[in-house]
Amino acid sequence: MDTDQVFTLFSDFNCPFCYALHERLHELHLLNRCAWQGVQHAPHLPIPMKPWQGSLGAGLRHEVSVVRGIAPELPLQLPAGKSNTANAIAIAAEILKSDGQAGMTLVHDIYQAFWVEGRDISHEEVLSVLIGSTCSQQSDSSGKSIAEKWAVEWAATGQAGVPLIVAPAGDMLIGCVPAETIKRFFPDQA
Repeated sequence: MDTDQVFTLFSDFNCPFCYALHERLHELHLLNRCAWQGVQHAPHLPIPMKPWQGSLGAGLRHEVSVVRGIAPELPLQLPAGKSNTANAIAIAAEILKSDGQAGMTLVHDIYQAFWVEGRDISHEEVLSVLIGSTCSQQSDSSGKSIAEKWAVEWAATGQAGVPLIVAPAGDMLIGCVPAETIKRFFPDQA
């Protein structure tokens, strides 16, 4: 991949809009032009995940409903709550560093585990199973520092939300948008 043409994709596993955009980029064959960078947009979430009720539960149901409306073809289940994603992001960062293809497979598998299977991706056991199905990578603890660097880069954009794609020239695409908008954002795709 020509690094001058790499788009940065800031994303969080527990955001249904991030999941939908990730799948849309995959379907459009544009994911390979993106450098996925996981960031926590809700770092305060507990480990293990707590079921959401009341206004939090209503908010999550609303988010899932909106995503179902913009991407009705996408398999999507309502999870019990939202998982803390710090460990999942660090592990994905670590694997992406050494094997981009295995790392992106893991990113996809983590999204699927949470949004299709409803599994708590803050659990080390869940992540271990997902890693085992992806590769035999052993932890070298560099993922946390990579994730911290990504968080700094995300903060430098001035945007507080995800998903966010930053073009090489600095233009930004915010949120999960229609496929035609995505195609126009990537040169030679319209």
